[in-house]
Amino acid sequence: MPTVLITGGTGLIGTALTGLLVSRGYQVIIMGRSKPRRQADAESSAIRYATWDIKGQTIDREAVGQADYIIHLAGAGVADKRWTAARKKEILDSRRLGSALIVDALRQCPNRVRAVISASAIGWYGPDAPPANPAPFVESDPADPSFLGHTCRVWEESILPVEGLSKRLVLLRTGIVLSRAGGALPAFIKPVRMGVAAILGSGRQIISWVHMDDLCRMYVEAMENQQWQGIYNAVSPHPVSNRELTLELARMMKGKFYIPLHVPQWVLKLMMGELSIEVLKSATVSADKVRNAGFQFLFPTIHAALGDLVNQ
Repeated sequence: MPTVLITGGTGLIGTALTGLLVSRGYQVIIMGRSKPRRQADAESSAIRYATWDIKGQTIDREAVGQADYIIHLAGAGVADKRWTAARKKEILDSRRLGSALIVDALRQCPNRVRAVISASAIGWYGPDAPPANPAPFVESDPADPSFLGHTCRVWEESILPVEGLSKRLVLLRTGIVLSRAGGALPAFIKPVRMGVAAILGSGRQIISWVHMDDLCRMYVEAMENQQWQGIYNAVSPHPVSNRELTLELARMMKGKFYIPLHVPQWVLKLMMGELSIEVLKSATVSADKVRNAGFQFLFPTIHAALGDLVNQ
């Protein structure tokens, strides 16, 4: 079977995607800053580890030469820390320099890479036009001038040169990923366990989300299907408001035994700083292009997605 090199393979998405690839018979090389202390830590003979240094712009060239596909996920977590000036630089540089290192490696190393599938994010888009956006954002819409919009634009532009190396390139602008293993969902679940449905701000802001299983399947489809090329929104076809998501989760976990509680904007700003702007932003993003490409969602609705994740 082909070999897939994954940058950021030990992160939330990378871990789930590695499991799916191995289950389908692929060999996986996880590119990271260090290797496990013991080979047994790889958990499978189908998984190997290689190292790179983004700041130093060095990479295991042998690993690049062994790859049939590259899935590029690496980047400092956007929501992991408050957005200080230093953290913003880290978020931007980790994406720009990581992509540059991949491009340089493919340019200099003999390789057989057929396609590069790179992460991006719906942070590319700005907020919905008030009071609601009648036309969801599509892939051809321009980047928002905000920090995340600028970051996504630089991120995508930095990987584009692989097309000039005769590599098929697919970019997946990913929405809010729902997974029990991490990300946004555990933060929603925590107050519900205590009987509180914590609605953020007005709760009217639209969340363009995607179930982790569908996202991983999308990466595999983008890799295997040669018709996929360019930019696709990796979101569910049915975005929901923050209020809808929160109350649906509360009903599934607590039945009628919960209290809806709005968390004021000023509290979120105090807790999260500038990042609260993104938490409160409404962004309705279209999944039409990925559906028109033939992708079938296992969890197209928030009811189906939360039903699966809560039952886990």
